[in-house]
Amino acid sequence: MTDERPGVEQTARTRGETREEVLDRNLGDVLQELRVVLTGVQVLFGFLLTLAFTADLDTRGTFATSVYTITLLSIAAATVVLIAPVSFHRMVFRRGRREELVAFADRSLRCGLGLLLLGIVSALLLVLDVALGRWPAFAGCGAVALLGAVTWYAQPLRRR
Repeated sequence: MTDERPGVEQTARTRGETREEVLDRNLGDVLQELRVVLTGVQVLFGFLLTLAFTADLDTRGTFATSVYTITLLSIAAATVVLIAPVSFHRMVFRRGRREELVAFADRSLRCGLGLLLLGIVSALLLVLDVALGRWPAFAGCGAVALLGAVTWYAQPLRRR
């Protein structure tokens, strides 16, 4: 398994496209992926922001407060990282930096997905701890974390 990806020129030759067509297609792919993931992040982030004002987290103890803090911070970080390509695009708009934009967006998506997985697992831990108890919550979260790691990272890397 190699970490090297085919360059834009190699992909263009292979697919019979121009360099610009490859970059346009890659940018379109990244934008579609961002649309999918940002919806979920926004819903989860909105829920977490309201939770602090509707639940008595302080009465649930240090564990719940700590897990909530980790969840909120990881989803906030995922939101920032996943929206970063928009800002990057605005800063380099019409400056011939599409290849850099695509590379930056790719890195942002991979990092943002990791932060999102952390947020999903910790949010699940928060809920399952209340619903089932601490150890079943850890077991359920471990299973979801493993599933996310396998489907989001291990399988794609194996096929790469």
